Parts: sequence; C-alpha cells; structure tokens
Amino acid sequence: MSGVGASLTLRGLRPPAAGKSLPACRLHRGSGTPGIERLDAAFAGPAFAPHRHDTYAIGMTLRGVQTFRYRGAQRYCMAGEGHVLHPDEMHDGAAGTAEGFHYRILYIDPALVQDALGGQPLPFVPDPVIGRGHMQRLFALGLSDIDQELDELGSLDLMLEVVRLLRRHAGIPPAAPAALALPALARVRDLIAADPSLRRAAAELERVAGLDRWTLARQFRSAFGTSPSHFRTMRQLDKVRALLRGGMELAAAATEAGFADQSHMSRMFKRAYGLAPAQWRNAQA
Repeated sequence: MSGVGASLTLRGLRPPAAGKSLPACRLHRGSGTPGIERLDAAFAGPAFAPHRHDTYAIGMTLRGVQTFRYRGAQRYCMAGEGHVLHPDEMHDGAAGTAEGFHYRILYIDPALVQDALGGQPLPFVPDPVIGRGHMQRLFALGLSDIDQELDELGSLDLMLEVVRLLRRHAGIPPAAPAALALPALARVRDLIAADPSLRRAAAELERVAGLDRWTLARQFRSAFGTSPSHFRTMRQLDKVRALLRGGMELAAAATEAGFADQSHMSRMFKRAYGLAPAQWRNAQA
C-alpha cells in the first residue's frame, strides 16, 4: 500500500472507478450457513455507534481506512489488513479518511469455534488489527466470493483456518502433531475421488473414517496437503478437463462434474489453472 486510503485489488472484487467515492452506506449480505454470516459493507463518515456482538467478527479492509475504538484504544485498519473482534467486546466504527472504507467480514458463532477446539478456552486476540499477509488464506476460503454457497465441507475448512488464525494471534503455540490415521484417511480420499460430482456430507466422511470431522479435516491436510473440500474441487476439475477434451460444452461439463453452474466452475477453473476453461480448451493441440 502506497499510503493511507490505498485500495486492495483481490480476486472477486469490483472496486469503484478511480476518483469515485464510496457510498454513505452500502450493505450486502452474502450466502451463509448455520453459525457463519458473511457481509460486504462500505461506508463514508461515521458508520457504527458503540455496540457489541455475541459472535467473533473477523474481517478485512479492502479500501480506505477503517477506524474503531476497542478495549480503550483507537485502532486503524488499513487496506489489506484484517481485524478480529472477540465476542461481547464493545466497539464502534468509522472511516479514517474522507474516502470512506470498504470491508468484508465473517460473523462466527463461538460455539463453532468451540466445536473445533474440542473443549479448550476460546482464543482471545489482544491486538485486533492483523497485519497484511496473515489473512489471505481466510479471505480465499470465506470472503473472496461471499455469494457462492458455502457447503458443509467448505465451512469445515474455513473454521479450521479461523481457529488457526485465532490461536496464532492469541499467542497459543501450535498443538503437537498426532499420529495420522492413514488407512482411514485413504478411505475418505478414495471415496471422494470415486465420484467427485457427489457432494458428501461430513457425517458420511466421519462414518467412513471413524474420526470426528475436525480430526479428519486436520489429518487429511497433514496427509495429503489439502482439505477434503479442495481435494474434491480438484477432482471435479479433472473431470471437467476430460469432458472438454471429449468435446462437451462448458455448461454441460460443469453440470456433469457437480458444479452449481458454469459460472461457478469457471471461477474454480481459473483459480486452479490461471486460465478460463474456454481458453484452456482452445489451447489444446
């Protein structure tokens, strides 16, 4: 960022044209799931009177400067920085400059965090402003496209990243790695790969593995380098590529591979390979 008020360019954002100011107030609620709400908001001037949530509020400033009073101090969150507000902590909110500010945010039920922690105390992050570079994975998992449906496995992946972020910035050391249940993890991997067009419920994967969903998700990443959700997406894209090579149209290939629609498939395809699916198809020798 070159200075106060600089904007952040990230996948999925449509920043205002150069020289245009943000609206006085704009709120867009995205797709959610029980215990997780997602919001895109833009304000100019004062935004919020002092208030508090019964959820974690974890967001990223996308444009401008967001300022808020929290735990007795005035805070400033620049474009590209994140913020973490603990449940039941009083805070307000306003634009730090005349430009206004734009952010995206997750509101997360502490009970979901507690489920992932398995009985440990909720992490408390004393400094609510999170430096640039620490929020990118969480943004990609939960905030890059808030209108895209957040399915059960995607929510699980997001919650594990939320817990990792909270623990890190609360100063809690990483837990010692446990021995991996490799045969159980391989059964889950094989089940997903057998037909990636099917959306598997977390409960089904728990039964196959004989592990709870949190242990399964952590150990799957340790064993195979990715989450069950992303592993499924990549196998769906393998299927799309095979279908496109066989001459199938984009929309039909998206449906056959289990994507919500062609647009959803195209976003995932470009995120994985750096090319739109039509570009990739047309480049095949």
